Amino acid sequence: MKKILVISLMVALVIGGYLMFTTVDSKTPIATAAKKMYSGTLYVAGMGGHFAVADVTIDPNNTDQPIKVNDLNMISIGDKTTHPTHDPRIDVNDRNVMYWSTYKLDPEGNLHVGKSDLKTGNVIQDVAFKKPERAVWTGANYCASGQTKTSYIAVSMANEGYIDVYDKSSMKLKHRVFVDALAEDKSCADITSGTYTFAHGTNTPDMKAFLLTLNKTPDGHTKWTGNTELVLLDMAALENGKLKVLARNTITGVAGKTITFRQYYSSDGKLLFQSGADRGYMIDAKTLKVLDEISEISGENHDIIPTPDNKYAVMTLRQTIKDKEGKDIKDGTLQLYDIEAKKVIGKSTSVCYACHENVGKGNAILCGIEANWK
Repeated sequence: MKKILVISLMVALVIGGYLMFTTVDSKTPIATAAKKMYSGTLYVAGMGGHFAVADVTIDPNNTDQPIKVNDLNMISIGDKTTHPTHDPRIDVNDRNVMYWSTYKLDPEGNLHVGKSDLKTGNVIQDVAFKKPERAVWTGANYCASGQTKTSYIAVSMANEGYIDVYDKSSMKLKHRVFVDALAEDKSCADITSGTYTFAHGTNTPDMKAFLLTLNKTPDGHTKWTGNTELVLLDMAALENGKLKVLARNTITGVAGKTITFRQYYSSDGKLLFQSGADRGYMIDAKTLKVLDEISEISGENHDIIPTPDNKYAVMTLRQTIKDKEGKDIKDGTLQLYDIEAKKVIGKSTSVCYACHENVGKGNAILCGIEANWK
């Protein structure tokens, strides 16, 4: 009997101890599973005629500094006078090839489109040509782009804005379509020359459609209302030089502050991530309705690219920092956004200043981003 009582007492102590350590109340910390980490090579476009090549690790568990740059190099396509660029676009057929376009006219009055080998950093092809006559304002030119398996599609911010369709293999211009051709469609009759500025766009993941974005400026070329037209175009028609509208919606922002730039779709095609200067947007790709406005950012947002599993997104920012002499300069940084939680995580991470400081340069003006994830 005594033996049975001892055993019963031991069992009771074990059960009591278990309950004591597993009972959860409002003050008990709950262990959570570590979040997945990511690594890859990010290609960030710059006005110096090169792309920053950043080998990064992204750790969402690090809520202070989630993006770490392990190694930083660059791929040059020219210099700041001939090849300032905003536009990286990695080929869907070959992840070692990246297409690009230039943002400013070179000293000869030319624009450039081309492609580079990401393994060697060498330019494979560089095509120079005069700006179209209809583009009367060329303070900003190519910035955004999309693609199909056979076409590289570059979008110009010029006024008038236009979309160029290039053959990937030869880099020959197949079609040039000016944005005001949208007015031929009854659903876009109000989109005429002078009512919009700074066109951008990219393809859907299945490459069946192309999203075109237009900042609304009915009162003047740089008098931004803060509102943006999202116009979804049929890709087959676009590849043949026609604008066929599939859907349209307007997103809103703050006049004079919200200016939309580059964008990316999630890999499953369900979400669209749109940069907007003072903010970013997460948008339902089917309805084109805004699901979240990303406002807690450290600088001016110019692009947003999601991770392959669509759980996070990396934003490119133009951010004001202090240089080693205490002067304010512009740096190019990256900041992480949690898609499921709809919030920004931690501080931004520089991908420009380290190199610029080493060579005695100041401002670093970045824009578009591309990625080869590991």
